[in-house]
Amino acid sequence: MRRDRELVRLTTVGTGTAAPSPGRVSSGHLVECGQALVLMDCGSGVVHRMAEFGLRWPDITHVVLTHFHHDHTGDLPTLIFAWRHGMMPARSAGIQIIGPAGTSDLLDRTSIASGAWVREPGFPVSVREMEPGETFELASGVTIGAHRTPHTDESLAYALTTAGHRLVYTGDTGFDEGLAEWASGCDLLLAECSLPQAMALPTHLTPEQCGQLAALARPGRLALTHFYPPVERVDIRAAVATAFDGPLTLAVDGWTLDLEE
Repeated sequence: MRRDRELVRLTTVGTGTAAPSPGRVSSGHLVECGQALVLMDCGSGVVHRMAEFGLRWPDITHVVLTHFHHDHTGDLPTLIFAWRHGMMPARSAGIQIIGPAGTSDLLDRTSIASGAWVREPGFPVSVREMEPGETFELASGVTIGAHRTPHTDESLAYALTTAGHRLVYTGDTGFDEGLAEWASGCDLLLAECSLPQAMALPTHLTPEQCGQLAALARPGRLALTHFYPPVERVDIRAAVATAFDGPLTLAVDGWTLDLEE
């Protein structure tokens, strides 16, 4: 991607959860980052949302999965099918799917259920399984790193880093000081905010815990996503502010932020 100045652009395509919502589809976030166009998670509804918002879904170079719950992976076969049959001409460029250990098995199982085209859609599909602590280059000047999160056995958070910026996406996670330390000083912390304090679980964040996580990490901006309906009935901003006084965005489907170099 070339502009007058290189930038990192985040679009929160889907900010919802497993709970059907008229305003939020399941998890998916598109990041334009140098020569990489990265879709982080691909939950139900994300593919059609990208078309609705006029996003460059045909040009995605990498799909990154945080874990294997359906609200983070459900639209992956839809996206592959769209690249095969929903473009004229059909896609020919390769795609890399990145995820935790078990990602290749997930694709194999999806192929059994949906068809061999998931693995062999007519263009190259490669899989890169990341380990916590690993970092590698997605494109020239763009790296991705991974960190374990307390959600499922495989769950990972990711950091996309350029020469000028660092964007951290928690995926689904419980509160973890190690995650905050790993994210420390990032320009943008995109964190889940699933449940109100009255419904707190060790595998998800409450608004209060989002504030505590950000107070430790001190990002340039905290953006919250992955809202179950009950959490939207409390004052999220006030709860976050008990611990974190920095810039805060409650993301909606289609929200865009540019981090200019």
